Amino acid sequence: MIYKESSIVELKRELIPDIKKEAVAFANTDGGTIYVGIDDNGEIVGVENPDKIMLQILNMLRDSIRPDITMVTSCNVINVDNKDVIEISIQRGTNTPYYIADKGLKPAGVYIRQGTASAPASENAIRQMIKETDGDKFEAIRSFNQDLTFETLGKEFKKRGIDLGESQMKTLGLISNDSLYTNLGLLLSDQCTHTIKAAVFNGVSKSEFKDRREFSGSLLNQMATAYEFIDLINKTRAEFKGLERIDYRDYPDEAIREALLNSIVHRDYSFSGSTLINIYDDRIEFVSIGGLVPGISVEDIKLGISQTRNEKLAAVFYRLKLIEAYGTGIIKIMDSYSTRNNKPELKVTENAFLLSIPNINYKSDQTDTNGHESKIIEYLKVNSSINRKEAEQLLGIGQTMAGRILKGMVMNRTLKTKGKAASTRYYINI
Repeated sequence: MIYKESSIVELKRELIPDIKKEAVAFANTDGGTIYVGIDDNGEIVGVENPDKIMLQILNMLRDSIRPDITMVTSCNVINVDNKDVIEISIQRGTNTPYYIADKGLKPAGVYIRQGTASAPASENAIRQMIKETDGDKFEAIRSFNQDLTFETLGKEFKKRGIDLGESQMKTLGLISNDSLYTNLGLLLSDQCTHTIKAAVFNGVSKSEFKDRREFSGSLLNQMATAYEFIDLINKTRAEFKGLERIDYRDYPDEAIREALLNSIVHRDYSFSGSTLINIYDDRIEFVSIGGLVPGISVEDIKLGISQTRNEKLAAVFYRLKLIEAYGTGIIKIMDSYSTRNNKPELKVTENAFLLSIPNINYKSDQTDTNGHESKIIEYLKVNSSINRKEAEQLLGIGQTMAGRILKGMVMNRTLKTKGKAASTRYYINI
């Protein structure tokens, strides 16, 4: 028999650490055979003490490659030209991608077979292998990053008297059956790569920016720090009925809590973008990536019907008593505004979900202290439309202020627009 390297054959003169790379490549591609004791040119050199070397090979493969590759590996001593050669047969594995343990799930640790060489797999190829093995459920897919810590999660579990050992983490889905961290583990770890971004604007549009924050770390840490930030902005205002003083916060605490939880638990984490919180004078918008789960409508949500995208994440939040029952969050938000004229609004696109909660204490005339809006409305009773420059002249104010007032009136649905940029004209919204 003539021995020659190919896409399914690798020749090694002697045992070297590089054999791990070849084994990983075969397991990730179409399988193959490694011969130890045959030179690259096909010369049979044999090995001494083959039983000892074969044991070293099996130990190396078992200890250095994840997941366990020995399940798809057989190792034998064969006699070729009266010399002992070790034959290592490796099938394509069912738990791809296989990788060198100390390199991790990255190109430096994951190899595929290309012709007669074993080459690092691209990140896209690694993702595809993971998807083929683990399925489409983002939570269950193995995390690229396996160097995770859970300080925040551990504190939350300890606070509630719940154990968080390896068996519990497997039950919850943070660790897979082959003892690897999942994407759910990544989301709840201190190394979570997703973030929440909050922006505060002056007025009712994005024309004037005031403050910006970004919250990172475990989703539990992001939730806590984002809530603290919003709570500082949630002012308390007083009203008097006779001699009795009644305090009202700008936003019901429960509405903020449920809106924040909804944006964290139900977003689509297969997208890398941040969850957004936009804070205006008259409202807070929570924008999460990912539209509704197929088959669910906005009307369904308002009725309390829920189809959770991240079932295991929701289960962890439920275990921590952060959510009471699936599908009740939106109803609680609506109920907190039951006695108010302004109601929360839901807007859904194919890839985004926006929940807007109104400021209870906001009055549109707060931005009209000089009667600017009234003057514009009077002007439009005589003229069919107005643009920003005409508003500047009418009100005797600058460009920025005129733009802010017009945009505010659009947001309040007093006006509607036609045209874009400098050609925008404003009309009474009938």
